[in-house]
Amino acid sequence: VMLASGNSSAHPEYFSLLGIPGLKNSQFWIAFPLCAMYVVAIIGNTTVLHIIRIDHTLHEPMYLFLAMLAITDLVLSSSTQPKMLAILWFHAHETEYHVCLIQVFFIHAFSSVESGVLMAMALDRYVAICFPLRHSSVLTPAVVGKLGAAVMMRALLLVSPFCIMVSRMPFCPNQIIPQPYCEHMAVLKLVCADTRVNRAYGLFVAFSVVGFDMSVISVSYVMILRTVLGLPSGQAQLKAFGTCASHICVILSFYIPALFTFLTHRFGHHVPGAVHIMFANLYLLVPPMLNPIIYGVRTKQIKDRVIQGCCGKDP
Repeated sequence: VMLASGNSSAHPEYFSLLGIPGLKNSQFWIAFPLCAMYVVAIIGNTTVLHIIRIDHTLHEPMYLFLAMLAITDLVLSSSTQPKMLAILWFHAHETEYHVCLIQVFFIHAFSSVESGVLMAMALDRYVAICFPLRHSSVLTPAVVGKLGAAVMMRALLLVSPFCIMVSRMPFCPNQIIPQPYCEHMAVLKLVCADTRVNRAYGLFVAFSVVGFDMSVISVSYVMILRTVLGLPSGQAQLKAFGTCASHICVILSFYIPALFTFLTHRFGHHVPGAVHIMFANLYLLVPPMLNPIIYGVRTKQIKDRVIQGCCGKDP
């Protein structure tokens, strides 16, 4: 059924999300590890948020950025996983047109926010290690709040045009999206019009966000490395390396699957659909699951709080 106010704005009432092409018979079982990862992501990130909220000694830049990361991870994973599990377990393939566009917005906006928060965390590590005496005066709570607001505003301004441009285009009769969630390129492939401007804008947003953030992260870590290698004490060097190692693991777990998914959508026509979809799922699920585990294990204050809570001791 097509809704139209003139042919130029014709769009379907719903899309049909197929799930994981090529693994139809295995989808029911694949959903179980995906569900387990989602549960770990929800519990882990809510625990981190709760600990940071109740412990006033953790109201410092590093932990405030970690709280932002936890909120972003909760939104990012929850924007896809419940619907994905419904598709894989209950064959709930239909998704309403506007719900699909909202999902496109949330996936791309909060991927951009996650990238921006990782960049802000790299800046925080840079100031903390290279200028330790000035850290508290440079990264005040007000500056942290402004950085967070800037990252959020960037996402809103860059990603909103995706949905606005797509919503004004006519769609072909084909309403099938061969994956378990709505994503910009997947929806764009169903448009019956010239989509070169949309594709070019998508490339511009992806490369400008990732390019800028990765440049800042890389420069920060080069400067950190120079400072760390100049430290007189081997123990101090190890401690600084340990702090940065967890952050680098988080960065790689986010950017590698994200870049693979992005490039495969545009250039990887020979990559099997199942491989592409599984990577696309992992990029929206692995970082939200790993972030609280990595930071929880690496951060003594958070680890101590979790142990106290589990053992029933007062902090």
